[in-house]
Formats: sequence, structure tokens, C-alpha cells
Amino acid sequence: MAYKRILLKLSGEALMGDDSYGINPAVMEHVVSEILEVVKCNIEVAIVIGGGNIFRGMTSSENNQIDRATADYMGMLATVMNSLALQDAMRHKDLESRVQSALRIDQVVAPYIRGKAIRYLEEGKVVIFAAGTGNPFFTTDTAAALRGLEMSVDIVLKGTKVDGVYSSDPKIFPNAKRYQSLSFDEAINKNLKVMDATALTLCRDQKLPLNVFSIFKAGALKRVIEGANEGTLIQV
Repeated sequence: MAYKRILLKLSGEALMGDDSYGINPAVMEHVVSEILEVVKCNIEVAIVIGGGNIFRGMTSSENNQIDRATADYMGMLATVMNSLALQDAMRHKDLESRVQSALRIDQVVAPYIRGKAIRYLEEGKVVIFAAGTGNPFFTTDTAAALRGLEMSVDIVLKGTKVDGVYSSDPKIFPNAKRYQSLSFDEAINKNLKVMDATALTLCRDQKLPLNVFSIFKAGALKRVIEGANEGTLIQV
């Protein structure tokens, strides 16, 4: 395997599948099965999950006149809901996991403690990080970069609906080019919407590679970890 410890970033929207809202059970089962396959290979897996399938803070702030900080906190709570659902789906497949939240909700989920999270990973448990960074104005992409660095992962993997990074939206422009590899500077300067600029800059400055791939493509997660030509690799 090319990587021993990874951080997987999942968007909330990915969990919807073809639904317009919430969590699609078939999609959740597929995602957990993909994760289980790599855990069986003794890969240590940390996960950061978004909440856009339930509530998007930025969009709601722009459209509904909700204060941006308030909307972002609401979005963080949506990620806690997704994290609990993911943990429960893992339990059904006998995959042991722990959820840690950047917001204190002690009756529901444990708080984020770096040392405990690292120990859980070393024990072979999947660690799910909820509530982003715990701060408004920072996305779950930035949380993925931050937690990835704190956990000393080998790579951040962003599981999306598309099989890599394209020069433009492939759904709108059929001739859009898929990049096999990019530098962080190229991704930032071309505004390719891979992750937000804060996350990309953090990964670039700390030399933490990123791979964007399709979480819906069977076996893609395992192939990325094996070092196969899957998705788009972004590095310094």
C-alpha cells in the first residue's frame, strides 16, 4: 500500500445520492463498504464529513438572511448528525469507530481530543471528526486539512461524485479535461474548486498531498491507497 494512514473527506451532498435531501441508505452502505475494504488492509482511516445534505451554512446565510456565524454553527450541527449516522452504519457492518466533535455536545458525542484520536487510529478504529473546526467562517474542507495534519496522515482523500478534477464542470461541458495530477498552485490559480483556498494553502504549505476521486466508483478508494492511477493527485 502506498499510504498507511489517511484522512477521507466526504461531502454531505455525496450522501444524498440522487435524493434531494438527507441520507440515502444505499449510498451510506456503499460508502461504509468501501471504507471497510481498506480497514481490512490495516489502513488507518480518519474521516471528516460535511453537512450540506442537511444544511449549508454559507448558502443559508446568503439566501435566508441568517447571520453567517449562526448559519455556520447550524451547519456544524448537521455534520454531527451525519457523523452519528455514519457511525451507526459502520456498527451494522461490525466496523468499530469513534466520533469526536469540535463542538461540545457531551450527551451525544465525545469532544475532539487529539491524543485520543491518534490512539484510536493506532488501535485500528475509524475516527470520524464532526463539527468541522468548531469555528464559523471555516469550511469542512479546511477541517479536513487541519485534522489531517494533526493526525499526521500520509494523504487527504476527497471523495466526490466525479472521478477527479476537471478543467470545467463535465456535466455542463462534455469536452472538459480531467487532470491526472496538479500542483497546489495550479489548483489555486486556476480556481478549479477542488477545495476552498484556505484548505489548499494549508495542504500546500505543509506538503500534505491530496487526491480527489469518485467515492461512488466501486473499489476506487482502495485503488487510490494502493497508489494506482485513480482520481487526480494534487501535491507540491
